[in-house]
Amino acid sequence: MLNSKFQTSPPESPTLSTSSFRAGSPLPAPAVYRQDCMTAAAKRYKYLRRLVKFQQMDFEFAFWQMWYLLVAPQKVYRNFHYRKQTKSQFARDDPAFLVLLSVWLCVSSVWFAFVLNLSVGHFFKFLFYVIFVDCIGVGLVIATFFWFITNRYLRKDGCQDQDVEWGYAFDVHLNAFFPLLVILHGVQLIFYHVSPVLTSDAWFLSRLLGNSLWFIALGYYIYITFLGYSYLPILHNTHVLLYPMTALFGVYVVSLTIGWNVCVTMMDFYSHRVCCYFTFCVLKSSTHFILMLNLYFLFSFLHYRCDSDNS
Repeated sequence: MLNSKFQTSPPESPTLSTSSFRAGSPLPAPAVYRQDCMTAAAKRYKYLRRLVKFQQMDFEFAFWQMWYLLVAPQKVYRNFHYRKQTKSQFARDDPAFLVLLSVWLCVSSVWFAFVLNLSVGHFFKFLFYVIFVDCIGVGLVIATFFWFITNRYLRKDGCQDQDVEWGYAFDVHLNAFFPLLVILHGVQLIFYHVSPVLTSDAWFLSRLLGNSLWFIALGYYIYITFLGYSYLPILHNTHVLLYPMTALFGVYVVSLTIGWNVCVTMMDFYSHRVCCYFTFCVLKSSTHFILMLNLYFLFSFLHYRCDSDNS
């Protein structure tokens, strides 16, 4: 009786493997899962169209992401993995995070203008520079750089039919940019405006505090960038993205040793770049950024070669 019962039971339904990202899941694909993948142009059109539809944006969830980017960024990237399972893409399809980030950039720029005593015209120059150069312009370059590096060198051998989405690479930049913005446009301004401890090159305490803020901000940017790509199952050896932390720590120690207050230097740069010729400032910043990218790639390549030789 017992054996015949099991023999007449219906066979177990096979797991739906509509995507390799669900290969290890014992559950079937969700009802909202879309197997057909939109083209990059279709995704971009849909994303840009939603920029003006505020009633369709989930601002509460965007606030949740911003909070956890500061306290537990791993939870944010786990949500990106769930989005891949339900919507067949890692990148955000809701521009609410970008809208809130733009609002924060505007608010922090007003505070910057107050602290640096900028005129109304200089404020709008500063705001334009912060949004369209520091955040979006630099983000486009960084996202394209990591999109190329990860797809070219960090993809697993068995995942050549899949690639890292460019939109996801830009989302990783925005995720890493927000904590940096809070530290440099929030915490740094508090110390700079309330106390003169950050404005002196002679005091070691001022150099220690000011340079530590920049070290923490840039280090957190590198760490969140590493987390973003390490959560992608098609990539390997993503630990090479942490290697620039070594160079960053070296620059931090050297700056304290030679008496260079990075905070004072950068605040002077913020103040003077809107007062000088705009094109000169753009060219100067672009040169510095290209040099930074070259150093980043050089250190990553050297560490990767060392790991390859050791293995």
